[in-house]
Amino acid sequence: MFTFKSQATDNLVMLQSTAEALLKLVGKSAAEPGIIEVADMPRVLEALRGAPAFVPPPPVNPETNEPIELPFADQPVSLHQRAAPLVRMVEQAQAEGKPIVWGV
Repeated sequence: MFTFKSQATDNLVMLQSTAEALLKLVGKSAAEPGIIEVADMPRVLEALRGAPAFVPPPPVNPETNEPIELPFADQPVSLHQRAAPLVRMVEQAQAEGKPIVWGV
């Protein structure tokens, strides 16, 4: 699990892989503690709102090369949809003039 924190909002917890993909999209790294400064938030929002709506294909069984059907995956979620909570957090933090941090 990965946690984004800001004095303007409650903590935002998401899967590590999703957080890494979103941070990469905005030019940041999840590998070490980081910060999104208020001055950078317009650029970050633009990048997050432009997150791909592409839904990756299901995983493949390496032995049979057949797609693995996941019982809970009746509707895949795109990175664009997964970015929505972080977009809301950035908007609120920007409105209150507070940075967002992680890894601290």
